[in-house]
Amino acid sequence: MAWRSPEISRLNGQLSVPAGGERAVADAWLDAHRETLLWKCGGLTAGQLRSRCVEPSSLSLLGLLRHMAEVERDWFRTRFAGERVPYLYCTDDDLSAEFDVDGADAEADHATYLAELDAVRRTVAGRSLDETFTDPRRGITMSLRWVYTLMIQEYARHNGHADLLRERLDGATGH
Repeated sequence: MAWRSPEISRLNGQLSVPAGGERAVADAWLDAHRETLLWKCGGLTAGQLRSRCVEPSSLSLLGLLRHMAEVERDWFRTRFAGERVPYLYCTDDDLSAEFDVDGADAEADHATYLAELDAVRRTVAGRSLDETFTDPRRGITMSLRWVYTLMIQEYARHNGHADLLRERLDGATGH
């Protein structure tokens, strides 16, 4: 039987802390966006995930999943924590390689995304949103709070793309 992306139940985690502290709210919203992307991919075959079905865009759900794994790693682990971890899909010569999904292994890429989320959660556990770092690319000081805000907007934008891709693939809608 062909692999399909696991279907998930949406937990609406952001609603679990509507009056919580700043960190709890930030974590809940970021996890809600991560969950939304997985939900949009749920139940689809590898071929459907690779499909670039909103022409002329070259976006696919698998490309978005790979992109967000790369972005999570880059901002939280490489830039914030200073880990020396390699790119997942990109190269110095092709910083958009994560979107090239023609020969991609959707099952492996799905697992990579989940593993990266686990690694990121370990990286930020117990760290203050006020903690700062110097972005090696820009040479400016940023806070973990800024990274959370960046990631929430990044997911919000790409989850909008995921909505359109999923609706085009099989008519499924919802947020």
